[in-house]
Amino acid sequence: MKALIVEDEKPAARQLINFLHETGNINVVEITDSIKSTVKWLESNPQPDLIFMDIHIADGSAFKIFEHVNIVCPVIFTTAYDEYALEAFKVNSIDYLLKPITKEAVEKALAKLSRLTTSNRLPDQIQQLLLSIKEKRTYQTHFLIPLKGSKMVPVLVTDIACFFIDAGKITAKTYDEKSYSFDFTLDELNSRLNPTDFYRANRQFIVAKKAIKDVDFWFGSRLSINLLVSIHEKILISRTKVSEFNEWFAGSYNI
Repeated sequence: MKALIVEDEKPAARQLINFLHETGNINVVEITDSIKSTVKWLESNPQPDLIFMDIHIADGSAFKIFEHVNIVCPVIFTTAYDEYALEAFKVNSIDYLLKPITKEAVEKALAKLSRLTTSNRLPDQIQQLLLSIKEKRTYQTHFLIPLKGSKMVPVLVTDIACFFIDAGKITAKTYDEKSYSFDFTLDELNSRLNPTDFYRANRQFIVAKKAIKDVDFWFGSRLSINLLVSIHEKILISRTKVSEFNEWFAGSYNI
């Protein structure tokens, strides 16, 4: 069986490959790490027998892939935290791999896939799964952030201009120049934020659309984002993401 892996975290992809190789029945034909690269590969190659797809990848929600390509092969999604996705998977009988992935979880997912394929129920199950997740998807509106001592302070998402990594910790900067530390990773935050309002600029920054003051052209065909709040370093958009950023800012990039 030939499989495509859609995963932007290299350690997670390597681990999954190792588990699949141990089964002896799966041949991984390619690993893609973004919506763009996945769409390009699927348009240029015969569809595999199976796709392992992370829900949240480098340039947005993997569900955008289905808007560009008619995927007819079975899909097993992976996720780290999306409770609505987990509920949908269970209701619709399509298994998922919950990170951190274990060998036992892979084997159970493949066994369930085999049963569904044998009963010819798979296409309807996938469509129901996609619709269920899309309909239930909600985004964070508030954060309750612990402070020093015994207090927690509520912070509206709409009051946050950006999230960034500072000295190894995730920090949120509000429009009144206050900073708050978070226990989430940037990947986790990116999945909780409305992609219409926030953009993952690079590995260090997530920025709010309304916080963008202006944008400079930068060396190497890149862009440099200037915010309405003070930031300790430049926020650069890579050459490969310039078009995507422009579409997002214009409101035409549907993640």
